[in-house]
Amino acid sequence: MTTTDWLIDIALLLIVLRQLREERLTPRTVLLPLGMIAWAASNYLTDIPTAGNDVQLAAVFAATGVAFGLAGGLLTRVRQADGHVLIKASRGAAALWIVSMGFRLGFAVWSTHPSGAAHLTGFSAAHHITSGQAWVVALLLMAVGEVVVRLGTIVVRGRLLQARGDRTARQPAHRLGAYV
Repeated sequence: MTTTDWLIDIALLLIVLRQLREERLTPRTVLLPLGMIAWAASNYLTDIPTAGNDVQLAAVFAATGVAFGLAGGLLTRVRQADGHVLIKASRGAAALWIVSMGFRLGFAVWSTHPSGAAHLTGFSAAHHITSGQAWVVALLLMAVGEVVVRLGTIVVRGRLLQARGDRTARQPAHRLGAYV
């Protein structure tokens, strides 16, 4: 792993930890992590292996990322106050993010250690995974799935909350004693 890899991983981790404080849902809240993941994808998805079970590996990891992202998005608190959507990562949402980031980071470190590399090579050969790039793609698609789905879930929940609030604000006030 390069210094840039470490910095990106740490920055993505800090983004969610920062969300343990409640903050407004703004374009910056969405675009910053999307920009980071887009940069990583453009730098590491240069070659996508399709031989052997490489595609299946990528699909399983991507689906895992999507599941983590959906759970993290649903565990994030979303509320409306003063016309603004506010978000706050719950401890569960932060824990999911830390577990998935920790897994990817730990895997990257483990796979560069001689013992880890030997185990990974044996596993890859036994399961028809053709190259180290297949693992890179799988781990990156896991991260992309998690980031995109988590943010998408939060944005959709925020929009639904705003729409509900707008409908409520347009309804006429009920008179006491009146039947509806």
